[in-house]
Amino acid sequence: MNKIGNPGPLGLCGFALTTFVLSCYNAGIFGMSESSPVNVVVGAAVFYGGLAQGLAGMWEFVAGNTFGATAFTSYAAFWLSYAAILIPWFGVGNAYASSPHLPQALAIFLLAWTIFTVMLLVASLRTTLGLVTLFAFLSLTFLLLTIAEYKSNLRIKRAGGFFGVFTAAIAWYNALSGLLDAHDPPLISLPVGKIRSSSSPVDSLN
Repeated sequence: MNKIGNPGPLGLCGFALTTFVLSCYNAGIFGMSESSPVNVVVGAAVFYGGLAQGLAGMWEFVAGNTFGATAFTSYAAFWLSYAAILIPWFGVGNAYASSPHLPQALAIFLLAWTIFTVMLLVASLRTTLGLVTLFAFLSLTFLLLTIAEYKSNLRIKRAGGFFGVFTAAIAWYNALSGLLDAHDPPLISLPVGKIRSSSSPVDSLN
């Protein structure tokens, strides 16, 4: 039986790219304004952040990595559910067409993911410094976006966007480290700062 490849870099890349696209919008990069439609993220959210990352999560289960499986599958579900909010067929936007409470509803949605991400941050404390940093910045990103929606504050949303861009960069760094380590011997090694010495697959996502 052939050994399964490491699904970590795929999951991290799916998460990073989709986060980068949405965060550029939230940060107002490339002249994006508050009135600009965010629907451009739907394709990436469904197929890369959703489908591809979800498959990576399933493969992490096969590899015996409960942490990676939980993280990838959950964030894949986040991206799919976020895409559902933007896709008219699901009727979320229409349900709030005559209500001023959509920002508060989104704040509750984002708050739930803030709590979940803090849980993963705690669980990552015995993995690598790279992952601890990733989940720390992702927690701050979700928190800022939660506050931004609740307060309808554009400046806080912009700050959340920039934190998201940096979070995506950290995820890409972790993914690249895993891709380079896939070579035997690796062409170059990017340090991620292992916190404990073990070869167990639960140590990291990459």
